[in-house]
Amino acid sequence: MTTHPPLAPGTLRALGAASTATLTTQLMARGLRNTYLSGLTALNPGRTRMVGEAFTLRYIPAREDLDVLAVYQDYDHPQRRAVESVAPGAVLVIDCRGRTRAASLGHILATRLMRRGCAGIVTDGAVRDSHGFAALDLPTFAAGVSATTNLAQHHAVDIDVPIGCAEVAVYPGDIMVSDDDGVICVPRHLADEVAAAAVEQDRLEEFILARVDAGAPLRGTYPPDESTLRDYRRSTSDR
Repeated sequence: MTTHPPLAPGTLRALGAASTATLTTQLMARGLRNTYLSGLTALNPGRTRMVGEAFTLRYIPAREDLDVLAVYQDYDHPQRRAVESVAPGAVLVIDCRGRTRAASLGHILATRLMRRGCAGIVTDGAVRDSHGFAALDLPTFAAGVSATTNLAQHHAVDIDVPIGCAEVAVYPGDIMVSDDDGVICVPRHLADEVAAAAVEQDRLEEFILARVDAGAPLRGTYPPDESTLRDYRRSTSDR
């Protein structure tokens, strides 16, 4: 599998604590506008917090002479191989071309991913056995649900390669982050600096929110003028 430069200590923890809203702002400040995976829904709403390195699986359209039920007798089928290859703490990201007529995976495979220590599942396709996902202790985001097995629409071809998921480019090793607002992709080479900047932005916005909640007007407060920033710096130095 692809090896990647190590992240700075604390980067994953900082990204996992930051909101996706904050992170998208920091990414936009660096010129990246297409980082939010639109159209995906959390299948277990009580478990939306997720952070981990992307491990990818790519589907192409199925073909009737190749995608028959007998292929599942092969333990090295790319879909099965992907499930057994995701590293603990990583997120399985599946490229289904946005097609939801058939599932991209089901509850049994998701359970195996959970037991292997996977951090979550992201697919721009559908899943089957949705009732199982609702109770599974594994954050899962999908574009829909379908009772039909993936072979009816999808042919698994590649793992650990660049993919598109919900119209966002995802490269192996990129950092996937989610919360109640959904899922974003942080390019790996920006992860360290974005994490540090997000921590600082969240601290400042907590300070601003407290002032607005106390009745302060937007002018001079949001965005903060020099006087507000001076008060903020003074408050952080007193901690």
